[in-house]
Amino acid sequence: MTNKRVAVAGATGLVGHAALRHFASSPGSEVVALSRRKPGNLHGARHVAVDLTDAAQCVHAAAQLQGITHLVYAALYEAPNLVDGWRDESQIRTNDLMLRNLMAVLGLAAPSLRHVTLLQGTKAYGVHVRPLAVPAREGRSEMYEQPNFYWAQENFLRELQRGKAWHWSILRPVLIVGEAIGGAMDLIPPLGVYASMLREQGRPLDYPGGAARVAQAVDVDLLARAIGWAGEANAARNEVFNVTNGDVFSWENVWPAIAEALDMRPGAAVPLSLARTCPQWIAPWEELRRKYNLVSPGLEAFVGLSFQYADYSMRHGQTQPGPPSIVSTVKINRAGFTEMMDTEEMFRKWFRQARASRLLP
Repeated sequence: MTNKRVAVAGATGLVGHAALRHFASSPGSEVVALSRRKPGNLHGARHVAVDLTDAAQCVHAAAQLQGITHLVYAALYEAPNLVDGWRDESQIRTNDLMLRNLMAVLGLAAPSLRHVTLLQGTKAYGVHVRPLAVPAREGRSEMYEQPNFYWAQENFLRELQRGKAWHWSILRPVLIVGEAIGGAMDLIPPLGVYASMLREQGRPLDYPGGAARVAQAVDVDLLARAIGWAGEANAARNEVFNVTNGDVFSWENVWPAIAEALDMRPGAAVPLSLARTCPQWIAPWEELRRKYNLVSPGLEAFVGLSFQYADYSMRHGQTQPGPPSIVSTVKINRAGFTEMMDTEEMFRKWFRQARASRLLP
């Protein structure tokens, strides 16, 4: 018997696709996938094609959203210049509009709505503009004056919820690792392509990033389970939570685990901008796709903006050790979500999965 109807906005993205997988395995859940493109695997969900920037399309989709009880809002618009776009006014307006358009429709089509989960991240603590206070905690609001679409969406949702029967939760994951195609912030495709180029030449897996920094990551499946928990837990109602694997890492220290998962030897530190080098890999990637009968698409469609994100995450061009990027998960643990994962194992898991599913050679 279905007692939960979940709409996942941004179903083709890294988080959205993981949410589809999670709720597909949840008894009594019916899932609706919202995205412009149809996901490669719907995991039993029903797809509704909709561009959330278009209010008319959202209204047209209303009939297919009747009875929704839970919304997972993982939709995201990123500017072509990824990092600079995080403070761009047009990017902020677009993301604000997308949430407003969808909630306007759900307010009428889904009178049984019980919960909305909204995804943010460590840009809420200004990781993209300055060193974090360590550890970054949910109650600190010193970054609210910084331009960020998070605040536009959060303020809108808080105001909209007043007097309503439904509740919201905001989750702030750190660096998310999982499997997606064409995403803006997914490290498996860009690092996988880079590794494939080296392995085909018989070379070890050189480390292309800059100086070290202690940071955190989160497995996207663990994040999906946190989303499921937040939608049901009383302690998560109208609350904000950081989400991590529960440990810390530096790229240099996990690099041997990544090399192992790709059947390579870890190499030396050889700084390289993946975003600037990737045009040289377009033709070789096509050759690898044919040679290994890969299911992944051409380079641009496969990696999206994530070459830029890989350079940013691995601190390309930075020659001095960076300040630690650490958030506290005390709040979510005390509220009842206590899952953890070893970060080295997470990287092994996803690179092995990408090879097993023939996304990577």
